[in-house]
Amino acid sequence: MPDVEESVPPKDLGDSEGRSCKPETSGPPHEDKSGPEDPPPFLSVTGLTETVNEVSKLSNKIGMNCDYYMEEKVLPPSSLEGKVKETVHNAFWDHLKEQLSATPPDFSCALELLKEIKEILLSLLLPRQNRLRTEIEEALDTDLLKQEAEHGALKVLYLSKYVLNMMALLCAPLRDEAVQKLENITDPVWLLRGIFQVLGLMKMDMVNYTIQSLQPHLQEHSIQYERAKFQELLNKQPSLLNHTTKWLTQAAADLTMSPPTCPDTSDSSSLAGPSPNEATNNSEPLSPTMVLCQGFLNLLLWDPENEEFPETLLMDRTRLQELKSQLHQLTIMASVLLVASSFSGSVLFGSPQFVDKLKRITKSLLEDFHSRPEEAILTVSEQVSQEIHQSLKNMGLVALSSDNTASLMGQLQNIAKKENCVHSVIDQRIRLFLKCCLVLGVQRSLLDLPGGLTLIEAELAELGQKFVNLTHHNQQVFGPYYTEILETLISPTQALETKVESV
Repeated sequence: MPDVEESVPPKDLGDSEGRSCKPETSGPPHEDKSGPEDPPPFLSVTGLTETVNEVSKLSNKIGMNCDYYMEEKVLPPSSLEGKVKETVHNAFWDHLKEQLSATPPDFSCALELLKEIKEILLSLLLPRQNRLRTEIEEALDTDLLKQEAEHGALKVLYLSKYVLNMMALLCAPLRDEAVQKLENITDPVWLLRGIFQVLGLMKMDMVNYTIQSLQPHLQEHSIQYERAKFQELLNKQPSLLNHTTKWLTQAAADLTMSPPTCPDTSDSSSLAGPSPNEATNNSEPLSPTMVLCQGFLNLLLWDPENEEFPETLLMDRTRLQELKSQLHQLTIMASVLLVASSFSGSVLFGSPQFVDKLKRITKSLLEDFHSRPEEAILTVSEQVSQEIHQSLKNMGLVALSSDNTASLMGQLQNIAKKENCVHSVIDQRIRLFLKCCLVLGVQRSLLDLPGGLTLIEAELAELGQKFVNLTHHNQQVFGPYYTEILETLISPTQALETKVESV
């Protein structure tokens, strides 16, 4: 039976997969090697990052994402770690098979496995399920099983079938198929192996169910917890908000240069208007909310070499870098689709299947863009041109001429350059869309997308929601600090708002 990928910490399989048949421990407690001479971590930005990340990382993730769920990282089978893990697991199960096949059978490892299976089943029960709790404790009574093992009468296969029946009662609907597949296995070793793998998935399901049930409480706790931890650091280092103040000051200055703002009415047709970098005459007064929105947008343009990153966003810096990378990838993808559509007409691009295929090709080939930009975009241009050429032929339409193919490939390759007009326009429009997401929300911003973005609507919705979630949570945590800073930047006559709202 092929292994089902685990979705739980190593305890569930790792605890049982050593020749000693004893659960692995997590190792000795981490030794605190810092001495009295070590400088306090809050005295540097690096120390701040480490302190806040360690203390609030999980709290921040849960609080920021209402759909947060936990999953274990899947190790690639070809990786060294994956190969070592597979080898250790196989060695254990081979050892168990030798024990059960011996004369007389050795049930020492089987007993440990059954004991842990019992603990896992009990952990999956809700507090009100007392009858099932009693049943499991009686059926898998450790003392009774030891007595049976000593007399050579331990029925491993029978007990495994009982466990399967209990799993069928307790598992989530999406695990029904995995449990049913185990019912056809008659080899006790393979059956136990499969049971542990599916139980691992069920444990993770229970963890995520618990997180979702407690989400509102966890979110509120996350906000209060992160703010309290930051305040502790601020009390020790009063200059901790210097970079944040500088960041918001720059955002306010950018707005006085009058880039266009997102509409605040239901009419979103103006989204297709001027780009954020085009100067306009904007007489609207500055508002704290718009300054903060501009500040968040500026983070997507942040120079990696600039270490004066806002202190209130240090914990989100990695996620912001990921969003920046995703934005760049969408800019290239939308630019490729826009140029390609001008050469193939509406027939091909009227097919969602064809568009999706081009998007998959582009996305896959852009994975190496940062390390090999010229090679990556060259491969994209070749693959896209070939796909268009072949699809036109398959549909009985006039294929691209050699001149058109060369022109298409040349235009696609130029997309990688930031000064390319298509690249520049698409980039500006995506940033304007993100600005509207912060002001209007994602769904309203999607109602009337600017030209060139409709083909990546689903991807934009995902990017926009991630950006909104991050900034929304950050405002809830640090809103009071932003309000105090912005009151010094914006005079009362310039804005009616007096505090940053967390909506």
